[in-house]
Amino acid sequence: MLYGVAFGEWHSFRDWQLLLSKRPEISPPSPKTNYIDIPGGDGSLDLTESLTGDVQYGTRAIKFTFATIKPRRKWADLYSDIQDCIHGQRMKVIMDEDPSFYYIGRAAVNSWESSEKYSTVVVDAEVEPYKYERASSMEAWEWDSFNFETGIIREYGNLAVDGELDLEIMGRRKKVIPSFTVNSEGGEGLEVSFEGAVYRLPDGTSRILNIATKEGSNMLHFTGRGVVSVDYRGGRL
Repeated sequence: MLYGVAFGEWHSFRDWQLLLSKRPEISPPSPKTNYIDIPGGDGSLDLTESLTGDVQYGTRAIKFTFATIKPRRKWADLYSDIQDCIHGQRMKVIMDEDPSFYYIGRAAVNSWESSEKYSTVVVDAEVEPYKYERASSMEAWEWDSFNFETGIIREYGNLAVDGELDLEIMGRRKKVIPSFTVNSEGGEGLEVSFEGAVYRLPDGTSRILNIATKEGSNMLHFTGRGVVSVDYRGGRL
């Protein structure tokens, strides 16, 4: 099977007839650590998670090496076409071998090398540390890109709350603050309980900063009467 890469609306093979000559090189993101030396003492004081309660990461680099199957007379135009479309642009990057997720960042054409028989182009991408689920809980998931072994079908839209409703969100590695869209009877809003605390959800769309989903099971308990939609998109390293 021939794997390619989508850069925004362009696909490496379908649009440019580029073939990956080797697997994409994906660097892990560097943790943003914070150590304070202890004068006169052993070791250091680790404050890495002190601000947010979690490890934060820097960007990560991805390197794609392609070979073209186009005839040599078209190489110059192809090189310009690729640069016109993606060089320096911020966009989604989706790999055919990992179709359930996308990276977001800035792409750049690094180098173009030619021999008598073939030509290669290297595209670099500086992306956010997490890759994100292709479909959020408010978007329709697609059969072609869904992984039936590791994927999670999220149907959190237009949930009827008739007195009480429990919703379990299976969180990915990235902590996410979901948004809530409420349409309640009488415009009184709803209440939601999370980790022992109760919060008021007014009609319309809002977020509660203290409702940040962690990896694994996250239980939300709604009370009131109306309809609620929870917009969540998972991310993992």
